[in-house]
Amino acid sequence: MIKHSVEQAVLDEALRSGGDFSELYMQDTDTNSLKMVNGIVEDARYQRKVGAGVRVLKGTRSAYAYTADTSEEALLATARAAAAAIDGMKEFESKSFEVIRDGKIAPRIPFTQIDNEKRIALLREGTQAAKAYSAEITQVVANYMDCDHRIMVCNSNGVHAEDRRPRTRVALNAVAMANGEAQTGSAAPGLGIGFEAYERLNMEEIGKSSARVAVTMLHAPECPAGSVPVVIDGGFGGVILHEACVHGLEATSVSKGNSVFCNKLGQQIASPIVTAIDDGTMEGEWGSMHFDDEGNPAQRNVLIENGILKSYLVDILGARRMNHPITGSGRRQDYTYAPTSRMTNTFFAEGKDDEEEMIRSMGSGLFAAQMGGGSVNPLTGEFNFAVLEGYWVKDGKILCPVRGATLIGKGSDVLMKIDRIGRRMWMGQGMCGSQSGSVPTNVGQPRIRVSEIVVGGKGGAL
Repeated sequence: MIKHSVEQAVLDEALRSGGDFSELYMQDTDTNSLKMVNGIVEDARYQRKVGAGVRVLKGTRSAYAYTADTSEEALLATARAAAAAIDGMKEFESKSFEVIRDGKIAPRIPFTQIDNEKRIALLREGTQAAKAYSAEITQVVANYMDCDHRIMVCNSNGVHAEDRRPRTRVALNAVAMANGEAQTGSAAPGLGIGFEAYERLNMEEIGKSSARVAVTMLHAPECPAGSVPVVIDGGFGGVILHEACVHGLEATSVSKGNSVFCNKLGQQIASPIVTAIDDGTMEGEWGSMHFDDEGNPAQRNVLIENGILKSYLVDILGARRMNHPITGSGRRQDYTYAPTSRMTNTFFAEGKDDEEEMIRSMGSGLFAAQMGGGSVNPLTGEFNFAVLEGYWVKDGKILCPVRGATLIGKGSDVLMKIDRIGRRMWMGQGMCGSQSGSVPTNVGQPRIRVSEIVVGGKGGAL
């Protein structure tokens, strides 16, 4: 993006007041987005974001400054602004770039080759499929996004890394109405590749799926309440692992003592059948990257193995605070944020259990086929999650769909109560917000069974 000599000068300028580490991050990002309501395009946008940020560390102290002006003069001024927050005399010089990492792999079909007619055609296909599913579908909102995110990060330790991260995603939300009541269904898949993603993503299936959930829940009775066994299906069911557990394994929380999992490395924190992984190296996935936003190679990090806590997710500053190896987990939304420890593609590993047997042997309880959002206390892991698509199970058989279900519990308790893990894992896509902004992450799991969770609902016995 700029000459190495300029980058080196910026890194040196950032060390002028006593910092022991400096870092320059630059980005150049193109984004296209479209919104369609009932087949009519309501919004179409193109955005380009260019900028840079400079970070200075001294021990466990950190200072960050950023600018949208990437001229040499502006970058040096930004370095001086970051350095001004660190008091002292210059003690260190930046090293020449000895570690060069290049992840700039072009997508097979770049988004620049695609006009809006092709993007609109995708949304129209999904909308028509949702509308055709049932006369009760009264509204379909469809969104499209593609992003070509190019970054460079270098630091005073002699590391220089560049990465290119194309991503695209569609989201369909269908509304079903009858007798004055409304229910919604949604589907929002995405991949970390170019427009070739739509050779794999079937818009007709996406539209039908969102409509099916809306119509099914429209005619479902309210879910009963109680403490019962719960089977949680794969894909976005992994949101419970993500929110109620792995946020508590990020250095952002652990280094400050704000996690229920502090000081538990090597201890059993989950059922012996549970292995949990965060893997940023999975080719073409929504949360993947070649290098993190600190220039470290992405890694496959085994967080929990056979129930034993093996690792936290740790960035450069977290490693200084915790005396823990860096795990390639430093991420940020864009140049206006300093990086911190974040997830990438996080999931329960595949198990050995039969998916149908989980239901046959559970007695009465809830099958959560699709999870929604909720709230989590990061310090305790206590959570409350909505079930977007649920089914009541009685005597080991699915009795009927139910709506309005919530799962209430504590992440550490749920981990210990998992007694079945299925044989096929798949993932769902989302955006995760934290101290360094919103970043794309996958959540995933095979179908799992939890022996007991509190289910909230307004219904009576079924």
